[in-house]
Amino acid sequence: MGKYLQSLKQFEVFIDLSGERVLMDGQKLQHAATADLDVRRPDRLRAQMRSARSQRDLIYDGKKVTLSMPVQKYYSQADFTDNLGVLVQRLRERFGVEIPSADLFLWGTPAAPLDDLESAMIAGQDIVGGELCDHYAFRQGQLDWQIWIATGSRPLPRKLVITNRSDEARPQSVTLYKWNLNPRFGDSVFAFKPPKDARQAEFVPPEGPVKEHRHDLHIW
Repeated sequence: MGKYLQSLKQFEVFIDLSGERVLMDGQKLQHAATADLDVRRPDRLRAQMRSARSQRDLIYDGKKVTLSMPVQKYYSQADFTDNLGVLVQRLRERFGVEIPSADLFLWGTPAAPLDDLESAMIAGQDIVGGELCDHYAFRQGQLDWQIWIATGSRPLPRKLVITNRSDEARPQSVTLYKWNLNPRFGDSVFAFKPPKDARQAEFVPPEGPVKEHRHDLHIW
């Protein structure tokens, strides 16, 4: 799967994410978000992230990365020149900014998040989005995670489920992927032009070290 993902030069992926928030009395509340990622390797990305609480756009043109909040009419920019795998790590480390399903840019590389992997199992097969998938389950630190990968010549991830075992309520996140491997978009997709009434703000590094976590547990 990782090798195949790294071979894709251009793609679009639609992401549906649902996550759980646990109240003090143990009751769970589920929230949802979506993202639309336009990708051109090695250094072009446009991510549109939407939920009821937040709207954010992240644009990278190979020279500058922009985080825009269209409703609040704010945007922040930083100079950057490296590939997408490095971008997702630097944004997390320097600014605490998470790109949806950032592991898509890390699987198949030495930076893939496979530390503390305690166990792995083949859990059979399931149908996801009308496609037959192999189902795998892993235990890694305080997280259990499952992934469904399409069978055949295009082994794309179709579903990801993460369970947080550090919380006795075991909150889960569920991510569904829909792929377009033949998108048609030009360079303008990765260009940011601020609206006339938008105001620029600086990226502010988080105080203290950024905690390592899996982005899928959070609703952006």
